[in-house]
Amino acid sequence: MKRPPYLARVAAGLAATMVEETRRLPTHALTLPMTSVSKVLQTSMRVQQTMTQLAIKGDHALSFLYPLPEQPEWAVFDEDLAGETEADAAGPGRFALYSTPPEATLVEAEPVADADPGAPEVVTTLGYDSLTLAQLRPRLASLPQDQVEALLAYERGHGARSPFLTMLENRLAALAAK
Repeated sequence: MKRPPYLARVAAGLAATMVEETRRLPTHALTLPMTSVSKVLQTSMRVQQTMTQLAIKGDHALSFLYPLPEQPEWAVFDEDLAGETEADAAGPGRFALYSTPPEATLVEAEPVADADPGAPEVVTTLGYDSLTLAQLRPRLASLPQDQVEALLAYERGHGARSPFLTMLENRLAALAAK
């Protein structure tokens, strides 16, 4: 059997491709706006990256003419501040419940010496006053009901921090339900 000439086969293949693409046109028409916006954004990001790389290379090339100071005057770090800042004067702030005070350690193996002398033993053993909420949560699981009650009474009389009170009350409820 003789095959049609090469150009006739190419034309038939082109016609078949046009029919297939025409069938897919509704799908492509729906995604075309998103695809074109995505391509434009992608191209603009590449242009920005290239421009930034060129600017950095230019900075390095011209650094002998315009030397940069070691630390810009607008860059202020906590270590650079002398004295007390406004945040220090206002108190520990809203994240104090979840952050470790600088003088506290994560694991207290020994009783804390400077704790309140009238505090229950569990308070000094845990180092309760220096614990954050996140550090207290796992320790509560191993405490019996009487020690959790002692912690709750201590918290009510000293800090009365609502997240701590809620956690201690919930733990007592869970122990009572057992």
